[in-house]
Amino acid sequence: MKAPLTVLTLPLEKRYLPAPFLELLTVPSAHCWVRRGQGLIAFGELARFESSGVERFSEAAQWWASVAATAVVSDPVNLPGTGAMAVGSFAFSFTSAYTSRLIIPRLVVGLREGMHWLTILSITGEELTEELALAEVATIAAAISRPDIAAAGEATLSTGALTEEQWMAQVASAVETLADGTLEKVVLARDVVAEFPHQVSRQAILADLAARYSECWTYGVDGFVGATPEMLIRVEGTTASARVLAGTLDREGAPADGSTYASELLAGSAKQRQEHDLAVSSLTHQLAPFAKDLSFPPEPFILELPNVWHLASDVYAELADANGHTPSSLALVEALHPTAAVCGTPRTEAGALIRDLEGMDRGPYAGPVGWLDGAGNGEWGIALRGAVIETPHTVRLFAGCGIVPASDPAAELAETWAKFRPMLQALGVKH
Repeated sequence: MKAPLTVLTLPLEKRYLPAPFLELLTVPSAHCWVRRGQGLIAFGELARFESSGVERFSEAAQWWASVAATAVVSDPVNLPGTGAMAVGSFAFSFTSAYTSRLIIPRLVVGLREGMHWLTILSITGEELTEELALAEVATIAAAISRPDIAAAGEATLSTGALTEEQWMAQVASAVETLADGTLEKVVLARDVVAEFPHQVSRQAILADLAARYSECWTYGVDGFVGATPEMLIRVEGTTASARVLAGTLDREGAPADGSTYASELLAGSAKQRQEHDLAVSSLTHQLAPFAKDLSFPPEPFILELPNVWHLASDVYAELADANGHTPSSLALVEALHPTAAVCGTPRTEAGALIRDLEGMDRGPYAGPVGWLDGAGNGEWGIALRGAVIETPHTVRLFAGCGIVPASDPAAELAETWAKFRPMLQALGVKH
């Protein structure tokens, strides 16, 4: 970096916001983390840190700590996500060819519980002023477009690393492996590729996901986009929380008022409860060493999304103080990833089986995606319901399922299509 990071965060009166908050998603190349119409939308790039392999999290954490330690920050708003901040996306596996990254933006527009703010950042030593920040956000807003989703049916959809038959055979192989009791659960994913005659609109994808899946966290970091229902870890001060999902029921063809239906088929299913309980146990076991108080409900709740129902549990922790410091969000990401919800349990053995059976590089799929600030706060989702825009005309989609001894390969294949649905809808593709 050319000079220490300098940061100015200002409260932003709504009358100075150049467009409705979510319309800023349609600015080309905007990075984002939004849910229920609020969150963070970032623009431009001052610096990025890239890493790979086993040390990708610790190397990124060290880089960010060095940046934050020397940053000169003016932040009268003082909320999580204000002041110095970066967005990021990490590979699922230490073997991945995907480059994990943290990106420091030039501008950030934030909205939290009715409070708008604007952050401008610099590494050139320039003077940062309110006038400069407002002028630059107005220039960015001039790039707002309202792209249409392509007409359905224009894409060519093909299987990725494995055909459907090959993938189901691998699920059957995993079930056989689980029978010896060494593994309790493994998560197997698959990919499909959508090719378009026209250029893919990243802006349209993000706008559609944020509107249609408002209960999820819509994310966009470079060419990786999606809307995840699962929070790996959120840190606000000394409090951490997570949302664990495992156990899925497709809503397609289900009764219109499906609450009882979902409860019976999810909460009443031994297979679904086993999958969910393993995921909760995995996360709480990994989080416990960092917490002086840890709580989660004895029974999961039913999370209703437009495409599926999930069994869900919210976990809360009061972080323990060590030598005057509580762990940062990125330190917890390193400790918690990968959870049983996206890998399996025990996770080392499950990870090895995934590499043997999937036949593909997950890249950023099921890895941590989100943001962090200079105070250690952050929100990191598990990057589900996502896709990588590989070329202007090609998008690779990912979906996975938890495999336990009672799993049926055909049912698991159908579940992947239910999980592909958010991205297929955002792309305007019918299946």
